Amino acid sequence: MVPVRDPVRAPDDESRALARDLLARARHAALGVLDPASGAPVVTRIALATGPDGVPLTLVSDLSGHTAALRADPRASLLVGEPAARGDPLTHPRLTLAVRAEFVARDAPVFAGLRAHFLKARPKARLYADFADFSFVRLVPSGAFLNAGFGRAFRLTPADLGLSPGMG
Repeated sequence: MVPVRDPVRAPDDESRALARDLLARARHAALGVLDPASGAPVVTRIALATGPDGVPLTLVSDLSGHTAALRADPRASLLVGEPAARGDPLTHPRLTLAVRAEFVARDAPVFAGLRAHFLKARPKARLYADFADFSFVRLVPSGAFLNAGFGRAFRLTPADLGLSPGMG
């Protein structure tokens, strides 16, 4: 029997730079959570920005199912990267992150800074950011998988993404 070679490569400077760029440019993402009622995976689209520390940041409503899911189990998955207008979408780079959701309390010392930073990046969110049912959530990565195109896959650490260990 021929041994199967692991197609996933060790990260290099090019893959690290591509992953950081995909994350920094992302205006939205697909968020995967586990539905607390059924245990089934559920995916939704969220608005996204990176916080001042580079950690993905979103604003969610308590009226949404994905918020309840994150409160029940903070483990989630985030997918960023959009296909170009032309070509096979599967050949365009995308980044999947394993994350842990951290809700930011309105009385937390970092709240005002995160709010200002997010609204600078996503000014339309000003319309609802201060509604009582909305919360800012940091999506702290524990690891990532970069598909950089056909035959170019990489496993990445938070350090590869430019994030300090233990940021959460």
